[in-house]
Amino acid sequence: MSLFVFQRFSFRRLLALLAISILPVVCGGWSWIDGRQSTFDTHGPVAKSQLQVFYTTVWVTGIIFVVVAGILAYATLKFRARNADEEHAQPPPQSHGNPLIELSLIAASVFALVIIAVPTLRAIWYTYDVPEAEKANAYEVNATGLQWWFRFEYPNEAIDNAGHLIAANELVIPAGRPVRINLRTADVIHSFWVPKLAGKVDMIPNRGNHLWLQADEPGYFWGQCAEFCGEDHAVMRFRVVALEPKEFADWINQQKQPARTIAPTTTEQIHIQPASFEFRRNAPGWSEQFDANPMENWKQKQFPEKNEDPALIASGRKLFQEKTCVSCHTVRGHEGVGTTAPDLTHVGARTTIAGGLLENNETNLRRWITDPNNVKPGNKMYVGVPMGGSVMPGYMLRDAQTGHLSPNIKVNASEVTALAAYLQSLK
Repeated sequence: MSLFVFQRFSFRRLLALLAISILPVVCGGWSWIDGRQSTFDTHGPVAKSQLQVFYTTVWVTGIIFVVVAGILAYATLKFRARNADEEHAQPPPQSHGNPLIELSLIAASVFALVIIAVPTLRAIWYTYDVPEAEKANAYEVNATGLQWWFRFEYPNEAIDNAGHLIAANELVIPAGRPVRINLRTADVIHSFWVPKLAGKVDMIPNRGNHLWLQADEPGYFWGQCAEFCGEDHAVMRFRVVALEPKEFADWINQQKQPARTIAPTTTEQIHIQPASFEFRRNAPGWSEQFDANPMENWKQKQFPEKNEDPALIASGRKLFQEKTCVSCHTVRGHEGVGTTAPDLTHVGARTTIAGGLLENNETNLRRWITDPNNVKPGNKMYVGVPMGGSVMPGYMLRDAQTGHLSPNIKVNASEVTALAAYLQSLK
């Protein structure tokens, strides 16, 4: 009797598992999964091609599961022990070793693999590089992964006496046009991933790699590094902003301009309320307003902030130089020729800071400047950047003998406010 109860219980569990497996299909597939980095909410041909491979695999393996589960259910019902006498009965005839059955199973397995392999190989060839017919229209970008942020270079957008256009953590592309992205790394292995536009491709030291993607329509897309690359791999993020062709051309022209300069008048005074800033570690970096419409937020960031204080901005620009920020960062048209940190020429026009971790507003800028290690532990702005056999110091200075860190850059609340105002003015 106990065997019968166990088998009946197993059959019920089997039915429950079967119901759970077909629930997504009954509810309309996976379309209800539409998060920021959902691979089921596709917005480009590469992502759609990869999703079709997934669906094909799911259907084939789902059919296999239903067939195997059905046979198991049939066998469980037909041959279960219904009473105590049947518990000790001889087992029914076995089919093990039957050539017809075994050959049929082999043929069915090969057929299932072929069904999966054909669209998989087609997708591999299609997603490897821009289709031949579209190569002449493709736009090219270089993406470099660093611990823990992304540098984006536009090799076809030359700037007089300044090489070509460089941005950080926000990749702006033309919508409806294929974009070929050359993938590089400046340190360890990273991985470039924009789930709604394309799959993951690694950035490997001393090896060139690439991918291509296309946004079917204008939009704001989340991306991040998908390969463990150090202490803050989980918060190495970036954004892709797809614009209409005219909007994209206007953005390129604006980005080519030197940094915006605001000259104070001689009568203006700096008004800073004494304050101290305390920020909780792991505090949210996003506002509800931003989450509601990030694309509209990005467009608003392209315009100067209201009620700017020219004298405060001028003070921040001076501090930017005095606090040695210029040794790592570049602000074209102002001070700074650094290449080890993000280009800040138009940082005020970006929606994110700290490697895509925080919304770009005055409060988060103060938070990032005041204590970068609290926001992203171990970042190079805090611990310094290796330069050959030495280290270019950051906020902290490491003693060569003891290895202990001591403050190298000190900023008070007034200086932080001025620096934040200056950076916000860089549109």
